Amino acid sequence: MSARNDVPPSTVGVELLDHGVEVEYTDGRTTLYRGVPEPVTDTLTTPPKKETHVLVTDPTETEGVMMYVNDLKTHDDVLESTGVGRVILDDGEEEEVFPGVTVRRPGGMRTEVEADPEVARGRVFVFVEDDWSEQSYEFVTEGADADGEDTDNDATTPADSGDA
Repeated sequence: MSARNDVPPSTVGVELLDHGVEVEYTDGRTTLYRGVPEPVTDTLTTPPKKETHVLVTDPTETEGVMMYVNDLKTHDDVLESTGVGRVILDDGEEEEVFPGVTVRRPGGMRTEVEADPEVARGRVFVFVEDDWSEQSYEFVTEGADADGEDTDNDATTPADSGDA
């Protein structure tokens, strides 16, 4: 099968841990994205040639949907068996991959991700990796930390999880 088609995602299991985010694929295998995600409030731009994975959890934070952006290595049948989706974009193209989550290719083999967690109705994570490194990010609303705590004033909202 081709390795260059868009593939729709299925629901995958998610566990937020104090040392990372674990994803359980529909075939039962798991992977751990290590590290506490760095909070992002605006556009996230990846370095060139990095793999970009976008995960949006449901409000319970126990399941979600995951998309690979411009992944040219993984074959369609592997993605379909794991529940991971894929979107392929040319330079200058953009697509809303989930409500409130847009990815684009600005050029230079980079990916830009913008997300509004309130519109997404869950937590929005981006994992950026290659063979030598991996970084984790979480989109948060302006004035909130990665646990959803309001940092702008004294009125705080309890975090739903606090594990990631």
